[in-house]
Amino acid sequence: MADPLQIELVSADRVVWSGQASEVLARTVEGDLGVLADHAPLLSLLVPGVVVITPLEGEMVRAAISEGFISVANNRVSILSEDAFLADEIDAAAAQSELEAAQESEDADGILRAEAKLHVIDKAS
Repeated sequence: MADPLQIELVSADRVVWSGQASEVLARTVEGDLGVLADHAPLLSLLVPGVVVITPLEGEMVRAAISEGFISVANNRVSILSEDAFLADEIDAAAAQSELEAAQESEDADGILRAEAKLHVIDKAS
């Protein structure tokens, strides 16, 4: 059996989640990316969206992220984002307000960020 992935999900001000996992899913500028053990090394830009981590133990972890980077090498995955929020850290009403404000100002990235937050909340319910 291959070694598990060591995952670090980090925002600008804290480590959001750290641990061992069997799989990570994220959205890059090139499209959706799935990372399993022994994945080829890569560095890519992330777009606002949802990161899904399948830990070795416990429930699936979903986080809403803003723009950032993902780095994969030697079964270590680093996900770096300006903002990252787990489902229990997101206020649904505030996320809905963010979405409405982003839609009014036609802020495409803001819409993606708010939609990711709402998606994470919805999947956690």
